[in-house]
Amino acid sequence: MTGFEFSFSFFGLILGLALAEGLGGLARALKASHRVRIGWPTALLGLFVSCDVVTFWMYGWNLRESLPLNWPILFGGFVVTAVYFVAASLVFPDDPEAWDDLNAHFDKQRRLVIGGVLLCNVALLATVGWLHGVPAPTSVRTFIVAWSFFPVAALAIAAKDRRIVVACLIWLLALYPLSAVWH
Repeated sequence: MTGFEFSFSFFGLILGLALAEGLGGLARALKASHRVRIGWPTALLGLFVSCDVVTFWMYGWNLRESLPLNWPILFGGFVVTAVYFVAASLVFPDDPEAWDDLNAHFDKQRRLVIGGVLLCNVALLATVGWLHGVPAPTSVRTFIVAWSFFPVAALAIAAKDRRIVVACLIWLLALYPLSAVWH
């Protein structure tokens, strides 16, 4: 077993649990949908966290040859994957039926959720920068796909108007398929 296989089995377990937590919350909300309105903001937030967890998992694979097996990498990976887990667990309430409208829950938790995902991406960028150098925004693609994430996520955290937050989430979600097709 390589060092990557050893460490990533641990990270993969926590990332898988993060996805399961988000999907479990969605399932509970759907089961209660006859009594509670889920709303677009909550759905977009859940999709955003899920897409980012999958993307982080993919980055882990891409970095497999570069990541040494040592305490800082293992502990740092634990912290990042734990933040993803907590963020995913905050998207949907434990008891959706306790809320009339999940938009109120969204308003209460979105800063923590988006902030956690932003923190994970800063940690990823710092790791990539440490291993390979920070990618400079030298092309339109790099600027839009890689670098627009950070100010748009920060705006989503700071904004008071839910419509701005939703627009930011739509932009952030559009970056995932855009990065897959724009080379």
